[in-house]
Amino acid sequence: MASDLCGQGGEYPSDCQLTEALRERAMKRNKAVERTAAWKAVLPLAKNVKLLLLDVDGVLTDGQLQYSNSGDECKRFSTQDGLGIRLLQESGVEVGIITARTSQIVERRAVELKMAHIYQGKFDKLTAYEDILKKTGLRPPQTAYMGDDWVDLPLLNRVGFAVTPANGVVEIRNKVHYISEKSGGNGAVREICDLIMEAQGTYSTMFARFDK
Repeated sequence: MASDLCGQGGEYPSDCQLTEALRERAMKRNKAVERTAAWKAVLPLAKNVKLLLLDVDGVLTDGQLQYSNSGDECKRFSTQDGLGIRLLQESGVEVGIITARTSQIVERRAVELKMAHIYQGKFDKLTAYEDILKKTGLRPPQTAYMGDDWVDLPLLNRVGFAVTPANGVVEIRNKVHYISEKSGGNGAVREICDLIMEAQGTYSTMFARFDK
């Protein structure tokens, strides 16, 4: 403690106390983030990921559908998820969506985030996935998918890193490699982006860009 190393000799802190305070502050800033055992266990799988694919409802959103009196659909997206997606893409991992529903709002969000692959109206998600593999030349171990319901199961069974948010239905939670601590639309996607970047050694570099 600063009081143990530096005297309390006056009304104002001494140079010694200020230096010690700065040292303690730097140590806190550089302290490693605590990770769960589940997080650490899947790092080898996440290390291979070159493409993260996402469901929309229940993953990028909280799964609730809202309609105005005029019939317009409303969705709520997380800005933290958005930044995570941008950073993951900058780190060298492509991101895309495969969703069973079709929405102009989703199209707009995907374009805003410069997603590489946008597949809407695909109840058979495996067909869309096979098309992406053909276009990219990637193999299943190099791909990850986050889904929350039964329609996502064929794809979750195929990818190298299968993930569901905390709100995923129980049958999906029993099948995937990792269940995020956050729920869909509330940081679940950001959590997976951070996990993949940490596994690939790019997390600290991305964080350092902001920690100045």
